[in-house]
Amino acid sequence: MVEPMNPRSLLLVLHDVAPQTWADYQPFVEAVDALGDVPMTWLVVPDFHKHNALEAHPGFRRMLSGRVERGDELALHGYFHCDDSPSATTPRDWFMRRVYTHEGEFYSLSREAALARLRAGIEVFHRYHWPLQGFVAPAWLMSEGTRQALRQLPLSYTSDPQHLYRLPDFTAIDAPGLVWSARSAWRRGLSKLLSDRREQRWQQAPVIRLGLHPVDMRYGFSRDYWLQTLKRLLDEGRVPMTKANWLTLHHDRIGRAA
Repeated sequence: MVEPMNPRSLLLVLHDVAPQTWADYQPFVEAVDALGDVPMTWLVVPDFHKHNALEAHPGFRRMLSGRVERGDELALHGYFHCDDSPSATTPRDWFMRRVYTHEGEFYSLSREAALARLRAGIEVFHRYHWPLQGFVAPAWLMSEGTRQALRQLPLSYTSDPQHLYRLPDFTAIDAPGLVWSARSAWRRGLSKLLSDRREQRWQQAPVIRLGLHPVDMRYGFSRDYWLQTLKRLLDEGRVPMTKANWLTLHHDRIGRAA
């Protein structure tokens, strides 16, 4: 039986949030809102692919401010969400930056370059009075320079696909996540197969993250999967939380245990 003080939790995370992707997400967000109080973490890109910066979209910014007011969390998700660094010089780097993804913005940045972009992103959040605790690198790829930069900034956490990391010391916390590759029918089919297996394996995990992307919303098969999975996990008694709130709760539990 789950202890009342230790509820199993659920973190719903929307990646790549930007004016260009809001049309993809809006019907899904409305469906989630219809379920009741389900807080979400929105990973916001200040200038997605260097098109339509947040500054040029006051209506979109007001929507995000409204989400904060209702209890959602906004986190910084890169700055441009595209890899504009000089060409790769090794086969591994070429694979990671041109085959695995074209969006690993922080994969090869120096400490100085990472600091500049992170500070620019933090300034955007401050400008619009959005509380900020977390940074998630596009495609979860971070250079050593980025890690050094994060140790110097007033941020509380970062993450990769299976962990949350407390900053500045990068203390790892298990937080398994489901994520899809939805760009083709065979990828969607494989993603569902893998996700079903992982969900079964993580049935007793203290927390499960659902990591959604805009492309998931463009296909009924993947969009319906995420909504049905969310409903099922809620019905199983998992408590929906933002990443920041879950980390605060986790920290409090550790403190009481100590």
